[in-house]
Amino acid sequence: MTKRIFITILFIGTLTFAGYSQTPSQDTLTRSAPIFYDVLGNKVTYGAKMPELNQVAGAPKAFYTYYWEMGDGNYSFEKDPKHTYKKAGTYEVKLWSTNNYDNGKPPASRPEKVVISDASDEEASMDGDAFAKANPTFKLDDDLLVRTNRDPLPSQEMVLITSYKNTKDYTTSGKLYLFYNDKSFKDENFNLTDTRLHHKEEIAQNQDFVHNSGIDFSQDYLAATYPSELRETTLVVQDTTKKTNLPLTLEESKALYLNSQVITFKDMQPGEERNIFRTLETTPEMIKDTSAIVTLRSVYVPDENYENHTVKDTELEIVTSHDPNKMSSNGSLMNYRLVRFKRLKFKVKFQNDGKGPANTIRLEVDTPEMFDKKTLKVEDMYPLCRICPKDREVNYSCLDTIFKKDKIIFTFKKIYLPGTQQENVTERDSTKGFVKYSMKFGKDFHKKKTRSRTAIYFDKNEPIYTNYSTTRFMPGISIGAKAGTIFTPDRDNSQEYFAGVTISPFKSYTWYLQSELFFSAGSFETLRNFETSEINDIGIENITRFAEQAKEKSIATYLVPISFRYNLNNFVAIGTGPQLRVDLQSTCEQQTVGEFSTIIPGVGEIRDETQDTFQETDCDKGFGNFQAGWFVGANFGGVRIGPSGGVRYVYNFNEPQSQIQLYGIWKF
Repeated sequence: MTKRIFITILFIGTLTFAGYSQTPSQDTLTRSAPIFYDVLGNKVTYGAKMPELNQVAGAPKAFYTYYWEMGDGNYSFEKDPKHTYKKAGTYEVKLWSTNNYDNGKPPASRPEKVVISDASDEEASMDGDAFAKANPTFKLDDDLLVRTNRDPLPSQEMVLITSYKNTKDYTTSGKLYLFYNDKSFKDENFNLTDTRLHHKEEIAQNQDFVHNSGIDFSQDYLAATYPSELRETTLVVQDTTKKTNLPLTLEESKALYLNSQVITFKDMQPGEERNIFRTLETTPEMIKDTSAIVTLRSVYVPDENYENHTVKDTELEIVTSHDPNKMSSNGSLMNYRLVRFKRLKFKVKFQNDGKGPANTIRLEVDTPEMFDKKTLKVEDMYPLCRICPKDREVNYSCLDTIFKKDKIIFTFKKIYLPGTQQENVTERDSTKGFVKYSMKFGKDFHKKKTRSRTAIYFDKNEPIYTNYSTTRFMPGISIGAKAGTIFTPDRDNSQEYFAGVTISPFKSYTWYLQSELFFSAGSFETLRNFETSEINDIGIENITRFAEQAKEKSIATYLVPISFRYNLNNFVAIGTGPQLRVDLQSTCEQQTVGEFSTIIPGVGEIRDETQDTFQETDCDKGFGNFQAGWFVGANFGGVRIGPSGGVRYVYNFNEPQSQIQLYGIWKF
């Protein structure tokens, strides 16, 4: 019996809507990819009616990639997969298609329920089944594989496929842990919206991590192909390891990730392989950096009676569009204080979209001067080959590395990478490659953002350019100790000394903002001379000459809420901003001395000390005397970090209007 079903309602609706516009925007249209299928007994052939692609200008030819779930725990990445069901029943089949080099959104496919009315063990044989080729192949000692249907893109969902295998010679029950949402990022990147289980697994309701204390010393954990617990302290870069200290692994994972899920499984037969499917929805707050790398951690405990387990860290490159040629880095946001001895990791991925194989692939990677090329270390690559010797040509496949002033050039020589349009090439993963490498920072590097990308040359074809990979530094906090003296030219015998703190980003390269708070103790004097006189009826003048001396002491606080600063180089910086001042406490002492004299016509001035006057006044003004002003100034010395000296002129909007500050500052 043959059955073919076309789901066309959404597709026709899309075409009808498009008829109202000459140039519909693919970004705003909802596209659909209806599923169809043929059933012959328990064998089913699947396909989908795909909408036209909206080619990205200047990019390689647009194409679709496919991911199918067959509803029975199996899956395929083929365009038109064939599958044989082992049991009769109703299966919900799902399709996720991804548009590469396309301007629109991925088309949506409505799940289809497929009814299998008859199945026998003979008919269920996977021999010759095209789908069997799409399943993951476990290597000899592998028991955990993790794949995704696409790279994470903000506001889209992706599927995480976790495949696990019983490598024991007895039936086992155990657990699978998933840790997600790295704590190194400010916001959560994923929501786990759905988990599809097909072998009676269960999601643990109590997420407390319970474990046993036994260790299984069977052959697969003593194999030399895996590092021992003692060797894990060395700088060995790997994404899959086998370990025996389960409590330590779980505690480390909880410290690194915000969220987790625990799945328990039972009665897994020797050699049996199972798949778990999870839908991860990227959050609106997901980091938008197209060069950032996020990770997921999977932990597989094959036997709940022992602590032996497999740990796999899966790196995912965040993208803004689905493009198999991309560059990424784990340096999207770094702590500048701690990176001097850190190895920054980079990864360049590429895909041969040609009609034939590529034999030479050259990657010209922009490399900012802040990195020390001499520390380059190739961590991993595909196609996997040796590193080319520097002194001679060889007749085997190898990866050559050349350093230029602002580039690192990786060249795969004498390799074979199939093309996506090549005849008889059905597995797109075989057309992809990558180089993963790491470097340290140079001896003297500044805290500034970098951008770099890779030009990819397939044989003698024109280059394909990746996205820009960026490195950024967190602002950090720099606390400065500041002390100095203040001169007020408008006041006599002015003395004022201050001390306080500054807060600014750590070791900023050029522009940055700074706040300051400091306290001062000061005093000044005011001298004033004046006189009064009186003439009587006979022309005698009585005159009193006064000398007034006022001395004021104050404890004040100064606040610079925000100032704008610019480092001209390592040794000179300028800045400007508002300054506020208020007296916390102010006292004054005033003494007024009057000298009395009489001026008699024809005789002259005669002093009369008996009529001299003296007056002394004390006052306590307390809190008050608010002043606001604006300053400009310059620093000289270690302006980015360390000690420096500075001078600042302040213009106050009320009297006294002029103020000069001389100070020293040490930024930590």
